[in-house]
Amino acid sequence: MATVNATANATVNATCHPAMKGVTSNGSWQGENPLEFALPLLILQICIVVVLTRFLTYVLRPLRQPRVIAEIIGGVLLGPSALGRSTVFLNTVFPKASLTVLDTFANVGLLFFLFLVGLELDLRALKRTGKKALAIAVAGISLPFVMGIGTSVALRKTISKGAPDAPFLVFMGVALSITAFPVLARILAELKLLTTDLGRMAMSAAAVNDVAAWILLALAIALSGTGSALVSLWVLLSGIGFVAFAAMVVRPVLAWMARRSPEGEPVKESYICATLTLVLAAGFMTDTIGIHALFGAFVVGIVVPKEGPFAGALIEKVEDLISGLFLPLYFVSSGLKTNVATIRGAQSWGLLVLVITTACFGKIGGTIIASLLMKVPAKEALTLGILMNTKGLVELIVLNIGKDRKVLNDETFAVLVLMALFTTFITTPLVIAIYKPARRAQSYKHRTIERVDRGSELRILACFHGNKNIPTLINLIESSRGMQRQALVVYTMHLMELSERSSAISVVHKARRNGMPFWNKNRNEGTDQVVVAFEAYEQLSHVNVRSMTAISDLQTIHEDIIASAEQKRAALILLPFHKHQSVTGHMESLGYEYQNINRRVLQHAPCTVGILVDRGLGGASQVTASEVSYTIAVLFFGGPDDREALSYASRMVEHPGIALIVFRFVFNSPGGAGSVSIEMDNDPESLDKDEEFIKDFKTNVVGPSECISFEEKVVGSKEDVVKELKEVKLCNLFVVGLKPPCVPLTERNDCPELGPVGAYLAKSEFSTVASVLVIKQYDPTAPRSSYTEEGAGDDHYSNMPDTPAAGESFRHDIL
Repeated sequence: MATVNATANATVNATCHPAMKGVTSNGSWQGENPLEFALPLLILQICIVVVLTRFLTYVLRPLRQPRVIAEIIGGVLLGPSALGRSTVFLNTVFPKASLTVLDTFANVGLLFFLFLVGLELDLRALKRTGKKALAIAVAGISLPFVMGIGTSVALRKTISKGAPDAPFLVFMGVALSITAFPVLARILAELKLLTTDLGRMAMSAAAVNDVAAWILLALAIALSGTGSALVSLWVLLSGIGFVAFAAMVVRPVLAWMARRSPEGEPVKESYICATLTLVLAAGFMTDTIGIHALFGAFVVGIVVPKEGPFAGALIEKVEDLISGLFLPLYFVSSGLKTNVATIRGAQSWGLLVLVITTACFGKIGGTIIASLLMKVPAKEALTLGILMNTKGLVELIVLNIGKDRKVLNDETFAVLVLMALFTTFITTPLVIAIYKPARRAQSYKHRTIERVDRGSELRILACFHGNKNIPTLINLIESSRGMQRQALVVYTMHLMELSERSSAISVVHKARRNGMPFWNKNRNEGTDQVVVAFEAYEQLSHVNVRSMTAISDLQTIHEDIIASAEQKRAALILLPFHKHQSVTGHMESLGYEYQNINRRVLQHAPCTVGILVDRGLGGASQVTASEVSYTIAVLFFGGPDDREALSYASRMVEHPGIALIVFRFVFNSPGGAGSVSIEMDNDPESLDKDEEFIKDFKTNVVGPSECISFEEKVVGSKEDVVKELKEVKLCNLFVVGLKPPCVPLTERNDCPELGPVGAYLAKSEFSTVASVLVIKQYDPTAPRSSYTEEGAGDDHYSNMPDTPAAGESFRHDIL
């Protein structure tokens, strides 16, 4: 009879949850359903997960939420809480027979992601953690951990009856005391708080918290074993032995590989393969010990040397595949275990409120108390508490391990997942509402290049996207320095997108170590190729150059540019055109978002703006001062932008290697109705200013110089203008105004930020060798948004005069 029952049960189980028929199918034409085979079903699952999480990321972007929120929500939606309530969907897309394969792939992805997280943590930075950050970290862990233990008592008497005592207490304490280090870094960067004192304190405290959380989790896992207390002790001791082995054996091996990977050379494929194999081997060892395979990968990531290109090469090889495809599977794996429907009745929902309140009060309260004791201002202390309450992937790892080890039941697991989701979701809105760091800047008058006192210092904020822009930018700066010593001060800003990739956080750490986005005050530590290039130019010239880095979302990076221009009292912002020239000569776009950066800066800039269409001014390398030999052409139609363009060119022609040709276009209609296709400004006041400016230019600039030629071109239509432009030969750089009184010279203009003339000059059909600089003069009457508050600005500028005469500010800028 027993045999019959067993056979019947097996038949029922096989009917309800049939096993996968194999790895790959023979195809639907052979009468087989691909969804009954492991590989095609896994591919479908990955596609669904990636599409859904990316869609949710896009939807939540206006709320400035980190991607982990979208991934958690996506996992919950695919589980039994939403779409999974349909048995047809669940049994078709996520049948139970497929979950072993899905969980395996998810955990492999998680294994390597935790390796990346370990790469983000720098133990040397932990050693330098100040007393404030250390006290905040300890308080931010201790109070919520204690309150979590107290909450666990209430849960064990209600929805978690029968849970093991010690493991449940520790898991609850860890779940409530965790701060998600990678998520916090992205939120700080998104809110532009990363380089503030508050951001530095939060990051340092979160790093300490992260390490402490992993130690506590190891303790919780050891205690949750089914063996005796002696077995748990052996697990802990073996874990400590593994860490010691990694530090004394694995780290020297990795350091040897790093030393044999010099800057500027690709890291050997064998080193990458050996390191990734070490990650898997370490995961096997810690799983054999009884902790978890994730710990081994995390420890290997920590012991990898952070200096040189080795760590960066590892990140580059691993992150896109793991973060983009495999890691989202873990959130789905978690979501399939999360059934919000298990939270039923007033008692369950009341316990959810209790857990959320306890988590927020413990984390925020403990951080505030420690901050106030360390004499942190009250508003910053509250903001710090909210930031430290951020949860994320590590929280889900803790909860999933607790559920897999039968410490957490379905209802408790759902309650804690919702708590993690809620506390992370409210972080960004609350911080925006409570705290806005004041970017202070002094008011100043020299916001244009055209000015009465021509001997005053010119300050330029030169922006660029990557190394490819640097030679042209340096050659343009060299051409702009004039003849007076220290007549030019340049702030270079490397524009970098803050993405969800792990390497973005590595860049953030590097920028913070260098004191970015302010200049690097310790020049001996500068190893970045960008910084080195500008430092080398500064040593060879009389130009004072300071390098900065703006790491931000592309939607808001214009705020960094504008605020920095105001803080540095720039008269000119140089922006790279959003298209770059390919080897075939055609212009290739970096994307619409990069074009929008330029448009926003033009709209809100506190000074003159120039957009540079880079076609290799001076070639692919920096040109020394003695070898500069350029011909610059200015196209003057009239108006403030053209006057500003000619003012800039007048400064450039002071360089002995620059020849300047000025073409002034004069409108003269033959009188026919159809011939008037070029619109010149008939405003008498503007025309008078143009005439006065040209007269002054001829007297004070053209007269003393033999390197300047001035030509007037009489035109009656845009065809005449185009004809004249095509006759310009051997020109290295065109300098034009953004809004000359001229109709567009092209039939279709998809780059309005270049104006009617600049857009034509930027076309590949016109030229593939001449760069173009489009100038827009600052208009004090135009409405714009300011991203700074009037105040002292940078501390070392507080006593400086407004844009001093050339050479006077050099001693102030060297710190």
